[in-house]
Amino acid sequence: MKSVGLIMLSFIVTSALGQRFTINGTVRDSVSGEHLINASVINLRSLQGSTTNNYGFYSITQTADSILFRISYVGYQNQIIKFLLAKDTVVNVMLSYGTTLKEVVIDGSAAEKAHESTRMGTIDMPMNQIKSLPAFLGEVDVFKVLQLLPGVQSGSEGSSGLYVRGGGPDQNLTLLDGVPVYNASHLFGFFSVFNADAINHVELVKGGFPARYGGRLSSVIDINMKEGNNKKIQAEGSIGLVASRLTVEGPIGHSRNTTFIVSGRRTYIDILASPLIRLTTKGDERAGYYFYDFNAKINHRINDRNRVFLSMYSGDDKAHAESRYIADNTFETYDNQDNLGLKWGNVTTALRWNSIINKKLFSNASATFSKYQFLVSADSRETITRPDSVTVDYFKTRYQSGITDYALKADLEYLPNPKHYVRFGGQAIDHTFSPGVLNYHSTEISDTTLGSRKTRTQEFALYAEDDFLVTTALKVNVGLHASALAVEGKVFKSLQPRLSARFLITPKFSVKASYAHMTQFIHLLSNVGIGLPTDLWVPATARIGPENSYLTSAGASYTLKNQYEFTIEGFYKNMKGLIEYKDGADYLNVESDWQDKVEVGKGSSYGAEFFAHKKTGKISGWIGYTLSWANRTFPNINEGRSFPYRYDRRHDLKIAAIYEVKPLKELSLTWVYGSGAAVTLAKSSYLQSPGTLSHYYNADGQTIINYGDRNSYRMRPYHRLDLSYTITKKMKWGERSWSFGIYNAYSRRNPFFLDRTQDDKGRQKFVQYSLFPIIPSVAYRFKF
Repeated sequence: MKSVGLIMLSFIVTSALGQRFTINGTVRDSVSGEHLINASVINLRSLQGSTTNNYGFYSITQTADSILFRISYVGYQNQIIKFLLAKDTVVNVMLSYGTTLKEVVIDGSAAEKAHESTRMGTIDMPMNQIKSLPAFLGEVDVFKVLQLLPGVQSGSEGSSGLYVRGGGPDQNLTLLDGVPVYNASHLFGFFSVFNADAINHVELVKGGFPARYGGRLSSVIDINMKEGNNKKIQAEGSIGLVASRLTVEGPIGHSRNTTFIVSGRRTYIDILASPLIRLTTKGDERAGYYFYDFNAKINHRINDRNRVFLSMYSGDDKAHAESRYIADNTFETYDNQDNLGLKWGNVTTALRWNSIINKKLFSNASATFSKYQFLVSADSRETITRPDSVTVDYFKTRYQSGITDYALKADLEYLPNPKHYVRFGGQAIDHTFSPGVLNYHSTEISDTTLGSRKTRTQEFALYAEDDFLVTTALKVNVGLHASALAVEGKVFKSLQPRLSARFLITPKFSVKASYAHMTQFIHLLSNVGIGLPTDLWVPATARIGPENSYLTSAGASYTLKNQYEFTIEGFYKNMKGLIEYKDGADYLNVESDWQDKVEVGKGSSYGAEFFAHKKTGKISGWIGYTLSWANRTFPNINEGRSFPYRYDRRHDLKIAAIYEVKPLKELSLTWVYGSGAAVTLAKSSYLQSPGTLSHYYNADGQTIINYGDRNSYRMRPYHRLDLSYTITKKMKWGERSWSFGIYNAYSRRNPFFLDRTQDDKGRQKFVQYSLFPIIPSVAYRFKF
């Protein structure tokens, strides 16, 4: 009987150990209570693990046994948890932010090492690095940091625009808490609309797109706002040369189940410039410009399984110019008033409910609103007063365009076991496009409205993907994104397969490959480039179809000492359905429909990117290099011959470094080098008719200019060094810091544009104009 008992006991224990149970929970910051995105959770005994999603949730199913959990996040102290897994278990973890004293003693483990992930062309940017790098005029800018990554071009000098792997600005899907932001630029492109103090996480996807992303061809910039400190009321902000900002966050009530964050930023360029303008114009003219941003978010924890969020963003740029001229004589008084206004901005709102449906299934449902509007106004009033009469003449014009979205979306994440991470969901978007409407009213003409009519479209999408481990070495992400657009009685349909895989050669070295088909149902009509409010959003129509891209990439990734990540990627992208204004056409020609003003063509881009990144330590930063080609082909442009894209760069090198000189003292620098931009210049000129001749013009004839092939000339290479030094001091009330920066430290005269002019002898020549010389800046930052 004793032997039978031992056998039965052994059988029970063996059976129990053979069972599988699920461990799930959340990972948060111990100080603020913020959920940590992409934190790594791994069982060191089985070497199986997972990462937290955008709401800090993870789930791992393991065999009943002794568990040794390591939870890590970049810049935070690792936490080791040991327990016996005998039933489904909830493990919520709080991580403490790691600081270095004399040496690096913290294992700055990222969520998932680059060599382990199936994803290609994806870069996670720590917010502490974004805030530490040199800032243009002292304003920390997320987009300007993303410009320092391989495969990303900045456009023109000082611009915050992003041109990713040969794509245009409309091909970037910019998401703020899951809501599209259609114009992400302030000050005509010199700053982005995102306040770094209100941001928790930034991710750039420029290749190997998972099936959950769709709607754009070139990149996804996924930005998540902070949720709000649930421990205490906290405030931080800064005062700079051109703008100031303030962020306040904290719990609401004693239960700490509800948190809030509000953040605001405003320039005072208008206040600083106003006295100078009045002095130089003797008070007859006034002008001004400013922009502002406002972010707010409320996060409520219903219970351990359910939370709701309400977030919003509002931002505007406003410019105005006013003048008045009064003249008196014996017979009459003349009074003329002119006003010019320019305004553009975004409003976004998201209501989100996420729920842990069960131990393996997580859901996120959201209703969102996004609106972008651009308005130009011009008013003139002329009043003539005579002894016996008063005559008034006036005119008013309004030109406006924009896009408005209402959307519903559901995303579900299912983790059946450590070998599979399944995501599926769908969305529906109602778009209303206003491509450009001109309203004119004057003394002699009643209200007249010209321009394209509003167009309403409906966009739908479904997706499913699985990131699964085939063998210990082979991991694959396979998915399908299906989308459709209903417009003007026509339905466009698209099936977009996605596939990416990585194969571990060694535990630290892997090779990868991916393929992604992307479809875009909206276009951007752009005269010049990113950031200008005159860019118009228009939908695919029965005449002008959607854009498509087919991106193939392959590469390798290596992690050294758990601190240094090296990746190299080669890519080829083929694009169809691209549009561009015909020669001489622009947005102000409202008499004709926009579809009559564009050409439809194709494009391609290919190249290789190298990236070395160190995210933590006394010295951190990265080096990125890109060798690439980007071309466009339109049947009626450049006589149908392919030509370099405006922002094609053959060589692009970027270095960013942060050095902790001493505790609370930090030196950072960035250095960029890029091949010259492609431009179109006149090659020769001749006279259309004879007359009194000079070499380039005559009194009776007309000069004809031959420009040659489009973008066949290269401007001088672009390079620039930026420096920053920050001193932080702990105070009784919190901490304060001074940041001193230098933009373009060796005052390189980088080309902004070239202009054709004449020398003293009447000979034609080209003159280079530069925008920014060396510019010092200072900013005061505080936190309490």
